[in-house]
Amino acid sequence: MAKRTINRRELREQAEAAEKLGTGADGSEKKKVKAAKEPKKKAAPKPKRSKTKLIVRKRMLWGVFSASMKEEGRFPYAEREAADNRAVELAAKHKRTYFVQPIKEPIADKPIVVAS
Repeated sequence: MAKRTINRRELREQAEAAEKLGTGADGSEKKKVKAAKEPKKKAAPKPKRSKTKLIVRKRMLWGVFSASMKEEGRFPYAEREAADNRAVELAAKHKRTYFVQPIKEPIADKPIVVAS
């Protein structure tokens, strides 16, 4: 079943005729006198919050890991050669892949608060 097409020109003419008579398109009467709109008050500016950064001190260590990321040992940062030797020793003994990777470990001191 076909729909009846809308004749937009007729609808426009009806709307213009309603405006001349003072009624809206929905049949309600328009108010000819518009109330004077008061300008909106500007909101008070919100105070900006600055985030405080926590600086956590960390120390570097060398970790010896297997291919499945299982930690096999830890060495101080100054002893990189000892960590490499341990990785080679484990690789020869177990015939698996071992590697050395740096680890950053937080120090248990109080964190430093820096306001920025």
